[in-house]
Amino acid sequence: MNASPNPIELSFDLAATRCADLTPLVYQRLFREYPEAQAMFRSQGSELVKGSMLALTIEAILDFAGTRGGHFRLIACEASSHDAYGTPRELFIAFFAVIRDTLRDLLGDEWSPDIALAWDKLLVDIDAFAAASA
Repeated sequence: MNASPNPIELSFDLAATRCADLTPLVYQRLFREYPEAQAMFRSQGSELVKGSMLALTIEAILDFAGTRGGHFRLIACEASSHDAYGTPRELFIAFFAVIRDTLRDLLGDEWSPDIALAWDKLLVDIDAFAAASA
């Protein structure tokens, strides 16, 4: 018998059955909720940057919420890099919540209490991890 999947991983698995590419949904929400973030992306070539950044972020989230095999360290590295770019730390951390909220909207009724609780804990843990690495 297989163990039940990690709720964070499950949320991404369920989303993948509904949406081939989360990138446009995540960035539409980011720019709607944080319009100042849009100026941080140059217009030409930014779609590739956004897709790559989101893919790396998802890998780091899955590792952070799972085995912590190494990809999760990207969160600390990118927090420092974004500090150097002048990105407010609150906005850097908010990106993770934007991903969560995008998944929640996409999953609708399949967004279970277990998934919600796991994401709430994950966001608190990521914030603490990024703060400790500052």
